[in-house]
Order: sequence, then structure tokens, then C-alpha cells
Amino acid sequence: MQRPNAIALIDIRHGETLTFAQLAAASGHVATQLTQAGLHPGDAVLIFQPMSAKLYTALLALFQLGMMAMFVDPSAGLQHLERCCQIYPPKAFIATPKAHLLRLISPQLRQIPHSFSLNTPLPFSQTLLYDPTASISPRLALHSLQPSTPALLTFTSGSTGRPKAALRTHGFLLAQQAVLQSSLQLTAGEIDLTTLPIFVLANLAAGVTSLIPNVDLRFPGKVNATAVIRQIQQYQPTSTAASPAFLERLAAACEQKMLELASFRRIFSGGAPVFPNLLKRLQAIAPQSQITAVYGSTEAEPIAHVTLAEMQSADFEAIQQGGGLLAGHPVPEIHLRVIANQTGTVIPALSQADFDAMAVSVRQIGEIVVSGAHVLPGYWQGQGDEETKFRVAGIPWHRTGDAGYLDEQGRLWLMGRCGARLLDEQGELYPFAVEAAIAGRAGIHRTALVTQHGKRLLLVEGTPEATDPASLQHIQQQLEWAKLDECRAFKNIPVDKRHNAKIDYPALYRKLSNQ
Repeated sequence: MQRPNAIALIDIRHGETLTFAQLAAASGHVATQLTQAGLHPGDAVLIFQPMSAKLYTALLALFQLGMMAMFVDPSAGLQHLERCCQIYPPKAFIATPKAHLLRLISPQLRQIPHSFSLNTPLPFSQTLLYDPTASISPRLALHSLQPSTPALLTFTSGSTGRPKAALRTHGFLLAQQAVLQSSLQLTAGEIDLTTLPIFVLANLAAGVTSLIPNVDLRFPGKVNATAVIRQIQQYQPTSTAASPAFLERLAAACEQKMLELASFRRIFSGGAPVFPNLLKRLQAIAPQSQITAVYGSTEAEPIAHVTLAEMQSADFEAIQQGGGLLAGHPVPEIHLRVIANQTGTVIPALSQADFDAMAVSVRQIGEIVVSGAHVLPGYWQGQGDEETKFRVAGIPWHRTGDAGYLDEQGRLWLMGRCGARLLDEQGELYPFAVEAAIAGRAGIHRTALVTQHGKRLLLVEGTPEATDPASLQHIQQQLEWAKLDECRAFKNIPVDKRHNAKIDYPALYRKLSNQ
């Protein structure tokens, strides 16, 4: 531990500020109690804790013991949670008092052998007590960790309804930390406004202070931006990485109050499409800051990034003319190729020569595939591997499911999901290219391109002025290259629950059919 007395975590909501030494002591106390309770290396522990000092105290305790932390998205519902517990039955449950109530209605959770709360006594559960100011005695024997030792298990909703389990080993986390430290320019001693859980681990490894704001981070599109601004002004963070929905709220509040966030030197946004208009708004409210859009996925984070300063007028023009969204150069640690679109088919094991033959030429749209030490090589029990993984000369590659192309400078451009491509009598069209072209126009909040009765229909959510008949006709004229049949005003285009930014097309089509 290089800087034991430096601040590791500032948990504003719970009033906890821990140095690196105190965090080590607190996690050591918890690890000792877990061992005394009869848990062993390799056991999976389901955690239901919001981003907080308690969460990372528990997480580091599990890592010390060679146990695996298991996370399930609570917004996915109880049925999803129970399916996840069936796929990988946890040996213990560490949760908030509110989350413990789930045990009353879930037989699956009641079957978990051990249940714990942190520093809060609860009936029918053991209390893990920790005092960050006390020394660890007796000294805990740490479990010897290997690169292959499981560390984190998270779940994504599978297309078949069966969740896919993404298992991250300690070797994977170390590789991801190295690329995040490089890409996010993590510097020991700086303060980071942290809104995404995985970035706290990267900060801890890099000696960066994580400032966890006192707001509800579960719904970034509804976050209390005024409270966030107040906390930024008090603690003066120098960097942040957040979803576009979170930063949209922050930018809007600053614009309304005519405020600048002068402490920021670096702002990163990702997890959903980051359009140029948001980057420009962030530059205006944080003029001293480098503004960066990051492209990645659950299985590979990050893949590519681009700063606002790197984007030229020709790039903005290309976006408005259907060229897609510029994602930037792939990070040095990743291997990225664009291959002929294989959507809906399984890619068999390939020789290097066969793989090279599948690659498309510059500016030709295809399927984006990636490989590298921080790219998830497969899912637990292979569930989901067949449609998302393949091997080239024995090396695992991941199919992102995204369409895009590389330009003459080696920069990646995104065209949306491979499966969303429209092929009709008018030709080929990627809906995302249309949505990117119109994103950020005055008064327009969100757009979605769909097909209805064989017609290309652009749905536009925005102010009454931006969605009146004359404005919609003007939009259709400006997007002449997209050969739209109709532009229609539409209220509340549904988006994903996690980032509040990606359009939920199945929900949108259901909503359309009911109108």
C-alpha cells in the first residue's frame, strides 16, 4: 500500500470517509467474520448494496478470501433474480435491510445458507461489524489468488429469457484496470466523481479518491443534478465517468443556472451512444476539461474512445449525412476487426487466413468483433457463447453485435445494432445513423426510426415547437438521404432501465401497436 493515509472513498450519503488503510482494516474485519461463519474460498456471495463504502468493504473482503461476488440487477425483477440464483447458487447473501425483505417473498433467497447485514443488526441474519479505525487482530491469512481465480459474477438478460452469467476472474480485472488506468488517465491523489460501480475498483488500484455522490444512481436520467452540482462544488473532483443520461441532466442544470464546473479536468461518457451535441455542452460547462466519448460493452470495456478536440468539422458533417457516430481509435490493448455481417449465424472456429478473408475494406459496414485480455472470453457454462463468441487460431473473439466501419485513419464509426439494419425496396438503412444525424437538435429530446406497414417512420420526441407539422417536414427534408416515408411526433420513447439512454425497441413496437 503506497499511500495508506490518503483518502480512498468519500461516501457522502452515509457520511463515511475511509483512507486506504482504514478500508483495508474494515475489509479485514469483515473477512475474518466471514471465515468464522464457515465460508470458504470459491464460495459465491450475492451482494445487494448500493454504491457505498459498505459495498467496497464487503467486496474487498471477498477478494481477500478468494470468494466470488455475485451481482444481479434488481430492476430486472424477482423472477430474473431467482433464475440467476438457480444458475449459480450462492452460499451467502450480504444485503441492505430493504433487500433482506426479498427473502420473505422468495423461496430461492431463503435457501441461501448464510445471510448477513453490514453494521446493522437484523432478525434472521448475522451482522458483520467493522471498525475502520481499529487494527486487524489477529492477522488474517490471505487466500492466494491466481489470474484464473473467479472474482465477479454478473448477469445479463439473455435473448431466450435465460440470463447469461458473465464471470470475471482476477486476471481479467487486472487487465481491465490497466486499460482503464491508461484510457481514463487515472492519477494517484486526484478525486473522481464516481457514478459507475466498476470504476471504483480501478480508482482504488490507481490510488484515486472515489467520491460517491449522495443521489440515486439507479436512474441516471432522473438524477438530482442540483444536488450533484452542490457536491461537486464542495469536494472539487477533477474527473468523472458517467452515462450520457447523467451528464445530460448535469449539463442542463448548469446551463439553467449559468454555472461552470471549473474543477473538472477530464469528463468521460459511455454506456450508451454519446452524441457530439452533449460533448459540446459539457465543454461549455467545464471549459478546463478534456471531454471524451467512450465506446465499450459489458464484455469489453473500453473498446475505443474519442475526445471532442479530436473531432473535425468534416466528422460532424459526416454524422449529419448518415455516416454514423464516430467512436474513435480502438484502445491499444484491444484487437478490433470489422467483418462481413454474420448476424443470425454461428461463426465456427477459424484459421487466421479464413478470418482475414472475412474482414471488410475501409468504409465498408460490417460486424464489429474484438479480442484482448480485457475482453470476456465466454459466459458461465457457455450459455450465450454460441451466438457471441468464436475462435481464430485458438484465440477467443467476441461479437459485439454492433455494426460499424473503419475509416482511412483507422477510426471506428458506429452504425447501431447489426440486427436493426433495414433492407427494403428503398435499399439498406441503419436506423442509428438517422438517429445520430438528428441527435442534439434544438427542442428534440430523442428519436427512433422504425418500420410500420413497410414504411420508414421516424418518431420524434421533443418540445411542441420542435415537433409541430412544419418542423417535422423540415426534418424529413434535411434527412432526404434516409428516404423517410413519414416523421411523426411521439411522446415518451421508451429507453433501457440501466442507462436511461438506449432505445427499448421491443417496448416501442408494443407501444406503437397499441396506438
